[in-house]
Amino acid sequence: MPTTKTLAPGQLEPAQPGSKRFTVWHAETAILLALGYSGYYFCRSDLSVVLPDLIHDMARHGMAPSEAEIRLGFIASVGTVAYAFGKFFSGALADTGGGKRSFLGGMAGSILFTIIFAVSGGIPVFTMAWIGNRLFQSQGWAALVRVSSRWFSYSTYGSVMAVVSLSFLFGDAGCRWTMSRLMARGVGWRGVFFFAAGALALLMFTCLFLLREAPEERGLPAPEVNPANVYADQESAGRGPARIGAILRPLLTSFAFWMVCVLAFGTTLLRETFNLWTPTYFVQFAGLASSVAASRSALFPLCGGISVLLGGFLSDRLGPNGRNILVVAGMSACTVCLALMGRAPMHAGPLEPSILVGLVGFTLLGPYSYLAGAMSLDFGGQRGSATAAGIIDGFGYLAGWISGDTVARIAVAFGWRTAFFVLAGVSLLTALVALVLAAHQRNQRTKRA
Repeated sequence: MPTTKTLAPGQLEPAQPGSKRFTVWHAETAILLALGYSGYYFCRSDLSVVLPDLIHDMARHGMAPSEAEIRLGFIASVGTVAYAFGKFFSGALADTGGGKRSFLGGMAGSILFTIIFAVSGGIPVFTMAWIGNRLFQSQGWAALVRVSSRWFSYSTYGSVMAVVSLSFLFGDAGCRWTMSRLMARGVGWRGVFFFAAGALALLMFTCLFLLREAPEERGLPAPEVNPANVYADQESAGRGPARIGAILRPLLTSFAFWMVCVLAFGTTLLRETFNLWTPTYFVQFAGLASSVAASRSALFPLCGGISVLLGGFLSDRLGPNGRNILVVAGMSACTVCLALMGRAPMHAGPLEPSILVGLVGFTLLGPYSYLAGAMSLDFGGQRGSATAAGIIDGFGYLAGWISGDTVARIAVAFGWRTAFFVLAGVSLLTALVALVLAAHQRNQRTKRA
């Protein structure tokens, strides 16, 4: 039976080896984090789901459909830039102020601005509300990583984060399917937004009463931390960085960390493009009805969720270079799938586009999930994992402008086939960066040996 000593609030006990135990409280924490972050997607995927109907509604009020599509793409882009901006601060906020507090705060702000979007009208208020929503949503993932770093052993990072990552995959798919059913029953886009806010509020109160910041609050020992994280020397000496500068310095001087940031840029560009435009693509390219297109768009996160589960468990068993190998393989396969989408004939039916969207989700989202998940925990341990996740995600979401505004302009001017060939080029470059990272980290391990 491990022994513990009384600690000050938030204090770590690095001198002890930590625990690998997985109890019912660990399972509860993983489930609450997954469900809570899934709820974020009610207030995040709602815009994508209602986008075809919102374009139609704006056209009924005198705006050309192509102009409405570009303006809404612009709103999505500035919202994603705001999300990226918030990411750079959300990690440090969670590492210094607590993960649970940031997790719940992000939910509360997202609910408020979702309601403002629903009751408003016109591009200026839509833009303000979506920016506010995305700023608060930026707190969610870094806060989740912070809580995970306090609860789970490093030997299970890949598996645990694979399960928790289902929140933005199966959770996203479930949110999209639920909202598509509302639309199929005649609920308008405003009703969908009100429903999204209510669903997230229910999950927020569940996490408020049941989620705990660290296992010590349940009388359990702290978990084992990756001995190769960038704070390993400080942890072995029993020192924890008290200031944000001490948290940032080891991360920002790591070449491997910067390479992961570049990978995040490429994979997030691709993911956000599909998250936002898949329903519109199905309507315009495959000729599906809006409600059917919204439901079919769930194939992307659904197939990605299968990939994340398989890749997460596999990466824990492939050794130190396992995650890098899977990223290279996944992005190479994603490049092929995107090129095939660029060759698909227009209005030939929904089968081929649907299969290819699912395959892109399967090949892309496994590699994507490692970057701000297990790899962030590998870099930051218990001290800077949320900061690592925030910076990695922040660089990734800087690509959000391209996924919204630029992709809309390419699709309107040249068609969806050209847009997918451009995205295939992005995927190929990302695969090459992943190959460089794999070679670098293998050389580093060889030198240490």
